[in-house]
Amino acid sequence: MKVFQLSAEPREGLGKKAAKSLRNQKNIPAVLNGGECVELPYSGALKAGEKIVEIGNGKGLITTDIVVSNEAVRKLVYTPDIYAIELSLNGEKKMAVLKDIQFHPVKDTILHMDFLEVNDKKPVIMDVPVKLEGHAEGVKAGGKLTLSMKKLKVKAIYSSIPERLVINVDSLGLGKSLQVGELNFDGLELVNAKNAVVCAVQLTRAARGAAAAAAAAKK
Repeated sequence: MKVFQLSAEPREGLGKKAAKSLRNQKNIPAVLNGGECVELPYSGALKAGEKIVEIGNGKGLITTDIVVSNEAVRKLVYTPDIYAIELSLNGEKKMAVLKDIQFHPVKDTILHMDFLEVNDKKPVIMDVPVKLEGHAEGVKAGGKLTLSMKKLKVKAIYSSIPERLVINVDSLGLGKSLQVGELNFDGLELVNAKNAVVCAVQLTRAARGAAAAAAAAKK
């Protein structure tokens, strides 16, 4: 994956009023999850914006409330590409991925963003774009190639996740489909339903007519 450089500031003012004020300043309230797991009660020092979210069994996760600017994330959000994010925060650099975005239902402006801190030890799940390559046999026979799933959910170490999943369709015949369970990528686990159809070569009206004409000619 490409790496996207993003600067963030700790967010100390929480609540609806504070969030509205940030948005009026063309900033976006956000949160960085996936921080260090600690024993409770926690006796260490928390940095600006950090808080502990209890997860049970006497443990908690350090999360950080942050703020980013609209301009800074524009090329991260409005693109079909996926990125690993090098996040500059509190004088440190952390690697993260974008997990969720909340948009205004009418204005379509960004209301909130969720980032997940990542490392080379724990796998993450990301939606990765699909790219079809090749010339399907079924298309040569008059069919139409359709892509049903533009992205697939991939589980892997973030640094092993590709920018896109390339699928060769040369052998895909007329009326045939390719399901998730038939795909295999080294070092990656696909977590979509195995029977979900990724792409297919559909019979067109012209192809049906040709098939019917061929069948009639044999009689």
